[in-house]
Amino acid sequence: MSDPRPARSLHLGVDLTDAGAHPAAWRTVGSQAQRLFDTKRLVELVATAQRGLLDLVALDDAFTLQPGRNGSVRGRLDAALVASRLAPRSAGIGLVPTVTTTHTEPFHVSKAIATIDHVSSGRAGWQVGWSTTPAEAAAFGRKGAQDEPDAVAEADEAVEVVTRLWDSWEDDAEIRDVATGRFVDREKLHYVDHEGIRFAVKGPSITPRPPQGQPPVVVRADTPASLDLAARRADVVRVRAATRDEAVALRTQVRDAAADAGRDPDALRVLVDAYVVIGDTRASAQARLDLLEDLEGVSWDTDSLTHVGTARDLAVTVEEWAHAGAADGFLLRPSSLSTDLDAIVDGVVPLLQGAGLFRTAYPGTTLRDTLGLPLPTNRYAAIA
Repeated sequence: MSDPRPARSLHLGVDLTDAGAHPAAWRTVGSQAQRLFDTKRLVELVATAQRGLLDLVALDDAFTLQPGRNGSVRGRLDAALVASRLAPRSAGIGLVPTVTTTHTEPFHVSKAIATIDHVSSGRAGWQVGWSTTPAEAAAFGRKGAQDEPDAVAEADEAVEVVTRLWDSWEDDAEIRDVATGRFVDREKLHYVDHEGIRFAVKGPSITPRPPQGQPPVVVRADTPASLDLAARRADVVRVRAATRDEAVALRTQVRDAAADAGRDPDALRVLVDAYVVIGDTRASAQARLDLLEDLEGVSWDTDSLTHVGTARDLAVTVEEWAHAGAADGFLLRPSSLSTDLDAIVDGVVPLLQGAGLFRTAYPGTTLRDTLGLPLPTNRYAAIA
């Protein structure tokens, strides 16, 4: 089910993982390498992204150390816990941590994301992760490594359980009537009674329904199994595309798959991962990338849109891709957060706003508002 250029405002997210998308970013001047695990640094980065009215910040996570070469960054803080820390210290912008399902119980995932949604007043999202390596399996020791189709199938069932738990409290289940001593209406708390292949969960959750009802679910779709998962479960789909035509084809494929799954394809937001190195001139941007590659010792192969040039060049590329129907937006991956994030906010965003492609204010208070997604109906309230 193809679609021309989206009529809605373009969506822009930014990845705040590590020191930037390039493995050598932490070694550059001004990278603040000594503050990589300092949450105050992340608060500052989120404030910058928020100043640019970006839709969301993504915080990657996994149960294994990042692949290391020539002293690349190793180790991360827990993304969901960091998002909870950032939630009361930000406004407007969405917070989307990766939480892996392979070695994590859905009940824990549902509570973590629901808590972030409550603390942020409705700005949480969840990027679904899965694990396939022996090292990650060995870190838990509960089961062996799974292949990708099996891990994605498990993630699919986990999403089902998590979203059911989010619905297990109706929106008005809390009474808090001091006079009668009734805190909740027990008739509005529901057992989810999930009996699946991998999980048997009775429920209900112990956390009230999130302010968004269902925080948006984000899925990276770069394999057949993950594309199928995204088509059936995701609100936001991340894809990799090196060319505009490839992005058009991928967006069409995602939308068609969603329609085949019985969903409205207009309820999905397809974002292309875009790696960016921004300079005052194209030559200075290339010089920055050359330095990063020299520090790492290998060429930077992102397997997706990679921009090396000025802020104006990037704005033109974004406009061209948007007009071609290649994406609903972009998940921007700055090569170095200390340099490229400011260039995005102060250089690219104003140009897109001037072209009428990007908002000049947040449209509401929740991430669903920003993404143009309606508040979902509670599945249990609908049948009560």
